Amino acid sequence: MADYIGSCHRQFFFESATGTQAGRTKSVSSIIGKVKISEKQADKLGLSKNNRLSPMLEKCCLGAVAKVSFEDAEKDLKMATGMAVSGSSQQRLVQRYKFDEAEAKSPVEALSVDGGKVRIRTPKGQPSQWRDYKAVSLHGQECAGFFQQNEELLEWVNRQPLTEVVTCLGDGHDGVWNLMEKIGVKRREILDWYHLVENMNKIGGSNKRLNRIKENLWKGEVKRVLEELEGCKKKQAINFTKYVDKHRERIPNYELYQSQGICIGSGSVESKIKQIGARMKIVGAQWKAENVPQYLKLRCAYLNGDIA
Repeated sequence: MADYIGSCHRQFFFESATGTQAGRTKSVSSIIGKVKISEKQADKLGLSKNNRLSPMLEKCCLGAVAKVSFEDAEKDLKMATGMAVSGSSQQRLVQRYKFDEAEAKSPVEALSVDGGKVRIRTPKGQPSQWRDYKAVSLHGQECAGFFQQNEELLEWVNRQPLTEVVTCLGDGHDGVWNLMEKIGVKRREILDWYHLVENMNKIGGSNKRLNRIKENLWKGEVKRVLEELEGCKKKQAINFTKYVDKHRERIPNYELYQSQGICIGSGSVESKIKQIGARMKIVGAQWKAENVPQYLKLRCAYLNGDIA
């Protein structure tokens, strides 16, 4: 683009937009090439003192890095804009960037929480470690990721425009439900139907009995399910009995809820975990623990459509 916009035209644009030429000039990389801009012009345009990238070029960098490795982002940016911004410069940009907090645009009726894994860099000679992070999906709206920040996760959820009763969905993990308990409105807790059926299928045995159990679960008939499994000696059946009994208050009449338009699955957050992982688990990626929260913010901002 720089080939088509001459230097004098660029200077005219900045002078017209800011109404000033005062101050020393510095060189800034932009989507129209390298430009000279004065200190006063930079101040009026919201360009910080030490920043050498224009706001739009920053957005292009963030959009590229949110999808691919820094090395590939450097190539993609060069192809898209004609500007060369090194992978290390883009890395520093992400680490200093202040992402706006995601906010639901309308009342939140349902949300789900799940966990993912990220590989943490360790001292040379030591094997890398996989650590857990959590993601929250406000169904049909925003998502957010948190690394060892349970209090921040709860504060973020409780700042959202939650309806009087919020449907909270998750699998059988205790950590998920322990967080749900601290949400500051009345909750309708539902065990994800698809996880429930997945665990049921581990029982094995005759299809006739499995179909009977599934039908009773679909209608929330927990007592009948436990009676059906009473006396079973197989380890899988014993484990499933304990699982159902533990979460019996979270096993509703799924058939009724579905007919009323109430969500019965946590697929929303599971999809977000996969999409976050597509960047965080990119081939060869290892992260410093202190940098993980910022890169979760980057990826979620991209998924929320906030980098555009």
